Amino acid sequence: MTDAASIGPATPPDLHVMTFNIRRRVSRMLHPRRDRWVARRPLVRAILENEQPTILGVQEALADQASFVASVLGPDYDRIGRGRNRRGDGEQCTIFYDTRRLRLDDWSQRALSDTPLEPGSHTWGNMIPRIAVSADFTDAATDARFTVINTHLDHLSRASRIRSAEMLNELAADAGRPVIVMGDLNARPRSSPIRILTSGPLKDAWKLAERRLTPMWDTYSAYRPPRAAGRRLDWILVTAGIEVRAIGVHAVRFDGAAASDHEPVQALVRVQPPSGSSPPRLS
Repeated sequence: MTDAASIGPATPPDLHVMTFNIRRRVSRMLHPRRDRWVARRPLVRAILENEQPTILGVQEALADQASFVASVLGPDYDRIGRGRNRRGDGEQCTIFYDTRRLRLDDWSQRALSDTPLEPGSHTWGNMIPRIAVSADFTDAATDARFTVINTHLDHLSRASRIRSAEMLNELAADAGRPVIVMGDLNARPRSSPIRILTSGPLKDAWKLAERRLTPMWDTYSAYRPPRAAGRRLDWILVTAGIEVRAIGVHAVRFDGAAASDHEPVQALVRVQPPSGSSPPRLS
């Protein structure tokens, strides 16, 4: 593996979207040599500096990690999302976006629970709060309007993953514009949550893609060498109105070291602009 860009910066009308569980900073590490944030931080930097996604959804980011990602992406990027706990602290599902290309029209953060507007709530069997961050964007180059949802489903409770999948389907159906859902879904391709998600307006971007840039690497590696056993946990899903031009799992290694215990998933997409809009404004 090399550290060469898988997709790199996108030019209009394409958008580069990436989902990346960057692995929270922990004091009690399962893999002490590989899990240390101080050692992984420059590897995360190398990936992001090479790829420069238009939209990046991260999972497991603590406040200092989200700030680090923001510093790597630079001043042309903005971010939305707060911690999943009642006071807004804890892990984030932050969405970063390139302000040179995208205008943020609105955004919200919901708890994946029966009381989604109550921060920190969890009622579906998950012992810790789970969230979904939703952003409505307008593409400055094409006038296309679309929604991005970034989430991280529970790793233990199957019931919570199922209820969360149902909520995500409802959000996609009610958006009134094309939708991209990305995140660590903790669900494999034949699992009930994925069957639920892909039975509605959302479809698996991997299956829709015109080109696949890599093998279908397992997206949870636990820092091991890449392998392709069909066990994706990290997903990009899209509704009608979004063309998936290319997709890949960027299982990059740096002298054998991985930036996270999850691999980033990336796609090059085009969002259908409103009828009668002008051609893309190339920068």
